[in-house]
Amino acid sequence: MRGVSTDVFSPHPPTAERSRLQEMLSLLGLETYQAQKLSLQDALQISSDSMRNWAPQAPKDLPWNFLRKLQALNAEARNTTMVLDVPPDARPMEKESQMEEEIIYWDAADDISADIYSFSELPTPDTPVNPLDLLCALLLSSDGFLQQEIVLKMSLCQFALPLVLPDSENHYHTFLLWALRAVVRTWWAQPPRGVGGLREDSAVLSRAPTFAFVRMEVSSNSKSQLLNAVLSPSHRPRDCFWHRDLSVGTNPREIADGLVEVSWFLPSGREDLDVFPEPVAFLNLRGDIGSHWLQFKLLTEISSAVFILTDNISRKDYKLLYSLRGSATKYYFILSPYRGKRNTNLRFLNKLIPVLKMDHSHVLVKVSSTDSAGFVRRVRSIVAHVARSPCRRLSVEEMAHAARKLGLRVDEDCDECQRAKQRMERITRRIKDCDAYRRDELWLQGDPWRKAAQVEKELCQAQRAGDPPDKGRAELGHRLLELRAQQNRQDPAWGLQEFIAGISSPSLAEKQYFLRWMEWGLARVAQPRPRQPPETILSLRPKHCGMVDFGELLWPEPLGVEHFLREMGQFYEAESCLVEAGKLPAGQRRFAHFPGLALELLLKGLPLELIDGSTLSTPLHWVTGLLKELHVRLERRSRLVVLSALGAPGTGKSTLLNTMFGLRFATGRGCGPRGAFMQLVTVAENFSQDLGCDHILVIDSGGLIGGALTAAGERFELEASLATLLMGLSNVTVVSLAETRDIPPAVLHAFLRLEKTGHVPNYQFVYQNLQDACAPGPRPRDRRPLLDPPGDVSRAGAQMEKQGDGIRTLADLAFCDPEKQHVWHIPGLWHGVPPMAAVSLGYSEAIFELKRCLLENIRNGLSNQNKNIQQLIELVRRL
Repeated sequence: MRGVSTDVFSPHPPTAERSRLQEMLSLLGLETYQAQKLSLQDALQISSDSMRNWAPQAPKDLPWNFLRKLQALNAEARNTTMVLDVPPDARPMEKESQMEEEIIYWDAADDISADIYSFSELPTPDTPVNPLDLLCALLLSSDGFLQQEIVLKMSLCQFALPLVLPDSENHYHTFLLWALRAVVRTWWAQPPRGVGGLREDSAVLSRAPTFAFVRMEVSSNSKSQLLNAVLSPSHRPRDCFWHRDLSVGTNPREIADGLVEVSWFLPSGREDLDVFPEPVAFLNLRGDIGSHWLQFKLLTEISSAVFILTDNISRKDYKLLYSLRGSATKYYFILSPYRGKRNTNLRFLNKLIPVLKMDHSHVLVKVSSTDSAGFVRRVRSIVAHVARSPCRRLSVEEMAHAARKLGLRVDEDCDECQRAKQRMERITRRIKDCDAYRRDELWLQGDPWRKAAQVEKELCQAQRAGDPPDKGRAELGHRLLELRAQQNRQDPAWGLQEFIAGISSPSLAEKQYFLRWMEWGLARVAQPRPRQPPETILSLRPKHCGMVDFGELLWPEPLGVEHFLREMGQFYEAESCLVEAGKLPAGQRRFAHFPGLALELLLKGLPLELIDGSTLSTPLHWVTGLLKELHVRLERRSRLVVLSALGAPGTGKSTLLNTMFGLRFATGRGCGPRGAFMQLVTVAENFSQDLGCDHILVIDSGGLIGGALTAAGERFELEASLATLLMGLSNVTVVSLAETRDIPPAVLHAFLRLEKTGHVPNYQFVYQNLQDACAPGPRPRDRRPLLDPPGDVSRAGAQMEKQGDGIRTLADLAFCDPEKQHVWHIPGLWHGVPPMAAVSLGYSEAIFELKRCLLENIRNGLSNQNKNIQQLIELVRRL
């Protein structure tokens, strides 16, 4: 057994250790992504692997398998087991020393430093890679935006998140502030007096007491298992932190020692589930503190208390801990002493008590005979006591300041990120009231756009009626031009000019940083949400909600990036309208480049608005301008399949699309904008010929379609027209249902209209279980709802199309073939009770099966004729 290095304060590991990183990267096939990092777009491409539930057969498959499962929010994403296709006669005989080797790996796997057994070898193709090594290698090979996506999806799976990423090859460790920026937490806040309510905040901005768990030399107790037990109610075990018992045969860590992970406990407002009454953060340092002194020093400066697990305290350990004298942090020891070492431990502990300001209650002993449940309760009581008393409470952002002082690299400190942040702050500093800002600074999308949209609708109705041109239509056309000229006389406000400058940056990375900063900056200045009663926490999930009540059709829109892009669209729309009418020379255009700027954002994963949520209108020139730019940019790879998702707000359609394709649609009523948005998904070049398309344009109807037949006929007609537009553009339509019997009447109306034209997209009805948070397993397809009699509102929608008398069940509709399995039952999203619930495995697996079916239908040509972009532009104009 090798002792602790004498150079414990040096951040530079030995040369032999540095070479292990390159060996691990080569083993996993990631060495090519060191110069040019793996991007989010690379990870989200659709390939042949997207259509099969494959198991990795070699270490090089593991990163892609992890990313695919993480995108689907699969709770088993950390499993690195490989299935080898090896003939039985080619398999090696079991070694006589197999048991001895297993014991060695057992001891080295989690809380025993890998360098203790220096003769351990890198994983071979027939033994799993340690999941923490896989995570570190993948993060080191990814750009900041893919890192952020990985961490966000890990948080939704309730995995512990990386906070400090070790990099032994390049002699520095990275504090992952940027990677954690996208994580938003919701919890039940109960003030000492008054009524409690839900609170939502960024994970990097909210302060909480923090407790670090570290190992000194050797410990018979597993930190990760202890942490999981502390975080879990007795009847709901959680595996936030990976540990050695979660995978049989996993190799010891090779490059992940020095990794610091973070996880939070968040109260739900239910006494039977809440281990602590307030949010509490827990940190876990992988490896021995002597070998990773820099990380340990950071933990002592950011934590409310540090728990040190060890079997014995040596003289060298005493010297290390003595250097912490004067620290304001509280220290606790968890001992499991070897026989004969008891007196040595007591001697050093007695010396440390005055140095670390401890007393005898700060020393806990856990041996094999100790009652585990009672020990966990004791640790919880210490945590609760420290949290109740005056103690250090830092946000992750404040922890990053401490990391900088110690010489750690912070991922947010690159010039591009900081310039983008400063530009965002200049814009948001002037926003005192969101409604007033929209009214005064984003003027074009207010009354002028609403009036112009109304005139355009009246013109369209007159043209659709087939009336000959008359004085009334001429007056409408003249009014429209007057409104557009009024818009065109305006100049972009200062905030919009700054926004345009931000997305015009020649640096692609700075442009992406700016957009993310704008999203978060605008969210911070937005008005706070109203508080909710405790039971509604089952329905909420920050940035990944979608399971909420949908009784209200319209809700206040929070100020977002889409409003700045909408304003750009109105400048372009007004100018194009005047040019088309001959009222403005084409050479005098000022905003012709706007679609190109917006297209860059679409190609980098930002949803763009297709139907304006405030006026429920389509800015035709703007949308066609975007599609023309897309056609030019994609050149030969312009074959499209359009996939749309329709349904009432709160039926989980946005969450479904995000989980299926890794998209960024806003989720949940009140969580985002009302309009319909589109995102582009790229098909890998080596798969596009087989699939029959180069890209999939995904459209989310947002909150445009109501769940019930509205009293106002005009409102229903408008919803039906919008549903007809979206489905008419689509090759594939997913209809998300909250009730098994009722299709939203506007959607049914659209089906009946399109049936007359012969253009009915391939469709899938998806019933999502919004009530049962712990569905036992998936039932991928269920035909019963399709065959049941339709509900009253569905019959009413059919009767408005004058087809109600002959429709007794939905199966009577010509487009519904009950023998073709078009109806899906998706289990509940959550396994457990939010905010500590993870996504259920049944939900993840059912979504994957639905995705596989949709892609199979596209490949087999069941989704109608695929379009090129030129055809799509013409279809937009006609519809």
